[in-house]
Amino acid sequence: MAEENCAKCAFRARYDKNPKSLMGRFWRWHINFCPGWKKYFTSLSGEEKANLAKRYAFTKYQ
Repeated sequence: MAEENCAKCAFRARYDKNPKSLMGRFWRWHINFCPGWKKYFTSLSGEEKANLAKRYAFTKYQ
């Protein structure tokens, strides 16, 4: 379920559209401790993890 939610997250889409928006910044802060994001991120392949980590400057769970 987390895989579907995180992949289609409206806040994530806002970040992708405008990372400096309030909701975009909230989403980016939120993924640092969100259990759903952790489950989603750790379920990805190594290449997908690397792409997301680079895209979102995300260093946890690697």
